[in-house]
Amino acid sequence: MAYRIFIVDDEPALQKMVKDILTQEGYETDAALSCAQALERFRCAAPDAVLLDVMLPDGDGFSLFGKLRDIRDVPVLFLSARDEDEARLQGLGLGADDYITKPFLPQELLLRIKAVLRRVYRTVSTVSQLGKTKIDWGKSSIFRDGAEIALTAKEFTLLKKLWEARGNIVTIDALCAALWDGPLVGYENTLMVHIRRLREKIEADPSHPRFLLTVRGLGYRLKREEGQ
Repeated sequence: MAYRIFIVDDEPALQKMVKDILTQEGYETDAALSCAQALERFRCAAPDAVLLDVMLPDGDGFSLFGKLRDIRDVPVLFLSARDEDEARLQGLGLGADDYITKPFLPQELLLRIKAVLRRVYRTVSTVSQLGKTKIDWGKSSIFRDGAEIALTAKEFTLLKKLWEARGNIVTIDALCAALWDGPLVGYENTLMVHIRRLREKIEADPSHPRFLLTVRGLGYRLKREEGQ
């Protein structure tokens, strides 16, 4: 299961370079160019880590850091041209996981990200529990009533997207973007088919779902149980 990295930087060329570096290494990416755009996209992006620039056109990364952490508690690595000790200490003092100074070597960036992800997620199991259903992310299968049920690639991607944002609404556009590249117009009906088939695999009664809920006019929400 590939980690998703959310990049917040107002330099399009640098953002593209970082995306290319991460994609070649097998990561998934999402990005924003400003504080406002980051706040708009962050929840649906459901990232595993954030690369956050300090200097942004409509604010600063230090202020944005707290707002993002309020939405989703994920590791954050500051990425900045500011090399002053005061700025570095401020970022780390806020609770950031690392502080990388521009310019940087691609290999340095990858090593720093890998180190943070390994430290934060090393105890995370590849098996998750959804009611009486077990999800084995490594096998792309679910186990219910003692039987193993394989997930298709689209069902796996859909369930992963919903799981990472469980408890929150994931919009139709965000789900379509996760499943298909290119323009999203016309995919809503196909998405509904995948939702129905996924419900048939994870719900005891797909016609009256307990976990995968429809939020009319907005999208879908995977119910978060206590302790998750």
